[in-house]
Amino acid sequence: MGVLAERYQQSLDFLFGRLNYERMGSSKYSTQDFKLSRMEELLNLLGNPQNRIPTIHVAGTKGKGSTSVMMAEMLSAAGYRVGLFTSPHVTRYEERILVNGQQMEPEELVELVSELSQVVVQMDQAETGLSPTFFELTTALAWMQFARQSVDFAVMEVGLGGRLDSTNVCSPLVTVITNISYDHTALLGNTIEQITREKAGIIKAGIPVFSGVTQPEAIAVLEEISQEKQAPLYLMQRDFSGTSVEAAEMPVLSAATGLPCQQVEVQTPWSRLEQIPVSLLGAHQAINATLAVTVLDYLRQQGVEIPLDLLRKGMADLKWPARIELVQKQPPVVLDTAHNGASIQALVDTLSAGFSEPDRVLIFAVTRDKDVQEMLRTLLPHFQTVILTQYLSNPRRIPAEELHEITRSVQEEIGNASELVVTASPEAAWSRARSEATDKTLICVTGSFFIAAEMRELLLGKTDEVLLSGTC
Repeated sequence: MGVLAERYQQSLDFLFGRLNYERMGSSKYSTQDFKLSRMEELLNLLGNPQNRIPTIHVAGTKGKGSTSVMMAEMLSAAGYRVGLFTSPHVTRYEERILVNGQQMEPEELVELVSELSQVVVQMDQAETGLSPTFFELTTALAWMQFARQSVDFAVMEVGLGGRLDSTNVCSPLVTVITNISYDHTALLGNTIEQITREKAGIIKAGIPVFSGVTQPEAIAVLEEISQEKQAPLYLMQRDFSGTSVEAAEMPVLSAATGLPCQQVEVQTPWSRLEQIPVSLLGAHQAINATLAVTVLDYLRQQGVEIPLDLLRKGMADLKWPARIELVQKQPPVVLDTAHNGASIQALVDTLSAGFSEPDRVLIFAVTRDKDVQEMLRTLLPHFQTVILTQYLSNPRRIPAEELHEITRSVQEEIGNASELVVTASPEAAWSRARSEATDKTLICVTGSFFIAAEMRELLLGKTDEVLLSGTC
């Protein structure tokens, strides 16, 4: 191992060696463990890089990652340097921190972690006991990299909730709340009102809020908090809207799939933006695109130059790994990170609308603190064969045999007769799925970021190229 490779691995070990809630079930911690004072102290010791960067702050239950990358890609296509912070990563840690779609080089990560570690040692040894966590350090690294790269804009996706999330230390240009549904209920609350209140914790005094929420109880909370903060609130279907339209005679092809993009027409409070291509699969992505385009149109009204042809180019060129991603065409293989009821329903709807293959095989693995039964009730009726497995990279997994018992119980409850197969690893699951596949088969992998990540690396390695044949 070379010196750089060794230092790079040491940098990753330093980060992943910190307290990491992504690898812990939600029963192991509570909101009392999240302290913005710790993040504020960390950034203060680093010179508060977040205060030098115009920021778009994005929260929501689902769609926040897709909406974030859409805004980043449109701004980048318009000629700006744009930082994008998302989580978790699919294959490489550096996916979390992008500048104009590019990951930092190993040398950059080593340099940043070296600088960061000096501050961390200082905090670890202080009497206050404010020891930063993995996600706090990752958020700080994002701000450090964006400041070092002199980005024009940063798009920051909330990791969990909003009010106490480590990203919630910025003074943004605009805040975005994509939608609200049930997830992380042990931490965020078990009602839509409670969850909305946590997400709405990113709303700042006087800063415009754009939201795709639709539930009356969620809207009521947003209206209440926006009024308290005197923050202008723009709501989907009330203040802006999007309509799916037929593609032109020469449809724009998606950079992600090579297939014709769906198109939307977006009506904002200021403009009508026509023929906006949406390269990601699914009707829900048209909703995310409507929200993203509206935010960008607001920035245009504030003097940010974003030509419409470049806005469209950014949307057409967009790729977003493992979000209903077609990674193989013959037979079609779709990877998705869906891990709650709402995102599973969006996946099922997309598969029903976009794929005609009658034989369907599901590869499914899931995390222990999710509503597995709800996910299975939605998935099982749409697949003839269900291959249950477990990812290997995270201890929060449900073991395959235990998942089999849960699935059998749901089958009895809903009267489902799908064939169940139990495998010990993603590799074994893929081997079984491939042996089942014909030219009339669709294979879908879902249930968790972790199974999508492990299966994507198994199929594609480190590349992002769609496989054109049935062999892997």
